[in-house]
Amino acid sequence: MNPPHATSPARGVPAGDAVAIVGVAGVFPGAATAADLWRNVVAGVDAITEVPAGRWDPSFFDPDAKSADRFYCRRGGFVDDVATFDPLAFGIMPVTAESCEPDQLLALGAAQAALIDAGKVHERLDPTKVWVIGGRGGHLGAGVARLDQRVRTANQLAAVLRGLLPDLDEDRIRQVKEEFQDALGPERPEGSIGLVPNLAASRIANRFDFRGPAYTLDAACASSLIAVDHAVTQLLSGAADLVLAGGVHHAHDLTLWSVFSQLRALSPSGGIRPFSENADGILVGEGTGILALRRLSDALADGDRVYAVIHGTGVASDGRASSLMSPQAAGQQLAVEAAWLASGLDPARGGLIEAHGTATPLGDRTELETLHAVFGGADSGPRAGLGSIKSMIGHAMPAAGAAGLIKTALALHHRTLPPTLHVEDPNEAVARTRFRLITQAEPWESDGPRLAGVNAFGFGGINAHVVLGQAPGTSVG
Repeated sequence: MNPPHATSPARGVPAGDAVAIVGVAGVFPGAATAADLWRNVVAGVDAITEVPAGRWDPSFFDPDAKSADRFYCRRGGFVDDVATFDPLAFGIMPVTAESCEPDQLLALGAAQAALIDAGKVHERLDPTKVWVIGGRGGHLGAGVARLDQRVRTANQLAAVLRGLLPDLDEDRIRQVKEEFQDALGPERPEGSIGLVPNLAASRIANRFDFRGPAYTLDAACASSLIAVDHAVTQLLSGAADLVLAGGVHHAHDLTLWSVFSQLRALSPSGGIRPFSENADGILVGEGTGILALRRLSDALADGDRVYAVIHGTGVASDGRASSLMSPQAAGQQLAVEAAWLASGLDPARGGLIEAHGTATPLGDRTELETLHAVFGGADSGPRAGLGSIKSMIGHAMPAAGAAGLIKTALALHHRTLPPTLHVEDPNEAVARTRFRLITQAEPWESDGPRLAGVNAFGFGGINAHVVLGQAPGTSVG
């Protein structure tokens, strides 16, 4: 287990300090802002829809799909009707924006919203001590897919024509190749920079003139929470005074759908039901979530609004397992226990767990085993709340943890236990834990400071957990 965070007085950081969430922003299915997301959560809005027209050709859908180029599911979480971005407001020419990966632009917009939500604290800080850390997967994005088709697929097409139709002259082959490339849109060399993955973070630093490190990391579905873990480390060491941390995922590419379809991980019934006896798989979601983080002592000294306090983080891997795709309770437990040890708080006091909640039978069973091991069984104390935002927006992959963290921070801020959808028939293992699934929003009553945990467990056995608590000065009860 990791020891509790220790900080150096020589850097001017109070020993035992914590990290405050002072700003939140994002765009997720059905929610153009973090405030929209919270309203949808409280109201129990299901933002899952069928694939919007234009995302991919309906011919790829086949309920009896057997091959890699057909998918048996066509439902998920999409931001098409809520995501907007004005490139000119950020000094980006529209022609350049058209070639960018959308996650770069949406992350830039969310960063601005998070900074505004945080009271523009960055304007009075040393820019060399403002960091940007974003979780981002290595999934194929729309822009890179077009480039790959322009470069590789066009030449493969020409080669196939030469092999199948040896009498076809080269002028005709060149014409077919050029027509294929033209259908992908105009070739704009100035837009190629918009395809570089780390620019999801670097654009933010560039636009706001932040001089601290700005980078992305890929830890699969745990990416957002590991970005937050990095942020906490840098803030409590004194290296950073403000960190924008979170995750982005806007890659509903056909290749991603193919992977999850081949794994039979997508829900055949078209529903995502975490911790339900009827859970039969994930639905792919998307989104961007960014949190503005400061040391709690600095936030309180400056009179910042504090949504919630990060008391501890924990990260661990599963180690050796029979499969890289099989979650291990032991590895998850290491991460959860490390976070609570770092917090110095008793897990028995936790009143809410925002679970990873994949809605796969194995994933749910493993996570419930983890919760039982760390937090105790049904007879070990009052029932605490359990839920997963995936039931409302789908699985946002590297951005999933950011969605869960924003939801939980706002639950603490509003003293509300948020609901989870589609759990009318709970998994029988839930009853053996000290948790209960919340099916509709209810006041969060507590006989002490409210505490919560957020899980994110990624492919390959990477696990992360964050311990949150209510802001100082807020009422108990």
